[in-house]
Amino acid sequence: MEWYPLIKLIHILSSTLLFGTGLGTAFYMWRADCSGDVRVIAVVARNVVLADWLFTTPAVIIQPLTGFLMLHWLNIPYSTPWIGISLALFVLVGLCWLPVVWLQIKVARGAEASVREGTGFNYPHRAYMRIWYALGWPAFIAVMGIFYLMVTKQGW
Repeated sequence: MEWYPLIKLIHILSSTLLFGTGLGTAFYMWRADCSGDVRVIAVVARNVVLADWLFTTPAVIIQPLTGFLMLHWLNIPYSTPWIGISLALFVLVGLCWLPVVWLQIKVARGAEASVREGTGFNYPHRAYMRIWYALGWPAFIAVMGIFYLMVTKQGW
């Protein structure tokens, strides 16, 4: 238990990193999309993908590791309602995030190819972005739900 405060701090910091990176990259991806400028989209999408690899991916790994470790140390069963709901929401976020990462890669590569060829949008940008937006909202709401559960420790 002497490691508990450090593990809890890492858990909190990684959740903050996960949420902040997600919100920040979503904002910049949205703004780039709104610009309609394929050059802007190419640069921003490439950097959003990089941010996901550098910040989001490690946080996604750290979150369950530190969470399960704290549950073990505190003898909190996985069947506790707020834990079960939190885990279900975390899985939902992951199921939204994985295709979003794939879409961001497709958008970045498509935009870069369009810039290189000087053709404008020659890939299904609109379709990719519609799906990207549709997956972003449930993931965002689910993360907010996880934060609520972590703070209140109450199931719905």
